[in-house]
Amino acid sequence: MARPKPWAVEDNLWAVIEPLLPKVERRARHPGRRRHPDRLVFQGILFVLHTGMAWEHLPQELGFGSGMTCWRRLAEWTAAGVWPRPHEALLAKLRGANVLDFSRAVVDGSHVRAFKRGPKTGRSPVDRGRTGSKHHLLTDASGIPLAATLTGGNRNDVTQFIPLLEAVPPVLGKRGRPRRRPDTVLADRGYDHDKYRRLAWDLGVKPVIARRGTEHGSGLGAERWVVERAFAHLHWFRRLRIRWEVRDDIHEAFLILACALICWRRFSTAQRRHS
Repeated sequence: MARPKPWAVEDNLWAVIEPLLPKVERRARHPGRRRHPDRLVFQGILFVLHTGMAWEHLPQELGFGSGMTCWRRLAEWTAAGVWPRPHEALLAKLRGANVLDFSRAVVDGSHVRAFKRGPKTGRSPVDRGRTGSKHHLLTDASGIPLAATLTGGNRNDVTQFIPLLEAVPPVLGKRGRPRRRPDTVLADRGYDHDKYRRLAWDLGVKPVIARRGTEHGSGLGAERWVVERAFAHLHWFRRLRIRWEVRDDIHEAFLILACALICWRRFSTAQRRHS
């Protein structure tokens, strides 16, 4: 049996995505051309996210619609604030399946090139001053993405320490109040600022951050490696390896959508293990 293509949208995944998309009613008079089905367009967006292909090269024979149709629908759904919703919904499913571990979280950043510049780009000090952006990621103890942000390549990782903690949505999935904050957050020496430690405590989160000027071997690497694996999973989506979008909201939409897809894979894996 052939494996399904990674951009194929399973019925169970579409059942999560479809209710979150804005409904567009056709006009009674002069309705114009029929709107291409949302599910096929969503598959076209996933195709570009997985392959990194330019929109104008999207193969028409796949039935996803033209590259421009997919791009416009992506921009429309992004403006409607769609993409955080499936991520939040899938985090709730993971929590309900006892897969999500809020006992600790891990934070880190990763640089990507940005050939076309645009908002949230900058000269990266780690890439010989080339223009780039940074993906910032907060994961749970097992590497499941809880929140992600985008900044210019010249921004220090620590500037996103608190925004990432605040970006974690209220995660349902169990009876009682939703869970939003991890108990502890782990970070490397780049986050070693007492100001941000105090701000983390103010949010009810214990910061565990390696100190500058001390010998390596703090032991945090044994627990922090999950965020590096999460970045590897994110950048497996070829459209995220290099930022081709001038518009920062479109690239950030790809970033959040990729986080949601990683959550879906983890949830599907957990379901297969318990079946």
